[in-house]
Amino acid sequence: MLYYLIIIGLISAVFFIGDKQKAKKKKYRFSEKTLHYFEFAGGIFAILPLMYIIRHKNRKQKYYIWSYIALFSWLIFLFFWMFFLRNPII
Repeated sequence: MLYYLIIIGLISAVFFIGDKQKAKKKKYRFSEKTLHYFEFAGGIFAILPLMYIIRHKNRKQKYYIWSYIALFSWLIFLFFWMFFLRNPII
């Protein structure tokens, strides 16, 4: 699970940073739906800090709401994974 979260986090970060670069150049960008797919796939742990570090999507309240829903969903999943399935993440 840990390896999966690292890999999906790196892929998500590349897409999120790429979207920021495209926004600066006013080029065709990735849809918010695509970025949210990456968040719900586990990339939220990379995307959420990047939202604040590179200041991307920081004016979109709807984007924040979905991002935090993804975060809380993953936290709940990891909680149940660790404490009820008795299976370590690593």
